[in-house]
Amino acid sequence: MRLLLLFIIGLTFGFGGGFLVGGGMGPSSHDHAGHGDMDHDMSDLLEWEGTAPDLSIMLMPDMGDAANLHIMADGFTFTPETVNTDPTQGTGHAHIYIDGVKLARTYSNWFHIDHIETGQVIRVTLNADNHAEWGKDGQPLAVEITAP
Repeated sequence: MRLLLLFIIGLTFGFGGGFLVGGGMGPSSHDHAGHGDMDHDMSDLLEWEGTAPDLSIMLMPDMGDAANLHIMADGFTFTPETVNTDPTQGTGHAHIYIDGVKLARTYSNWFHIDHIETGQVIRVTLNADNHAEWGKDGQPLAVEITAP
């Protein structure tokens, strides 16, 4: 009985402490409010120095109305292990938008989209570990295609 009680107390304090540290004192200071659309403040744009990555995307049909999005970013490395840290040029993740609404972020060059309709616009931006968009000459490093 004593072991069970100690186990419950440990879980309670372990979960509660982890929740407080992760939610309130974590390394991210980036405000995610308003990320439902692409109305980004360009002051969040991080200027890429030198030659920007060669970025392109391809949409491959899957079963039904699903598709697989292939992100080809030569000169860029996806780094899930360093999310919410200071930016390092050449690394980060991508944000995916459909018709201007943020769908997800991805830490890989492949992403499965459950539902896509003909004519919808898919936009992919390259983002730093602190979630700011990478840009070149004041323009986001982004690419978009229209679903066939």
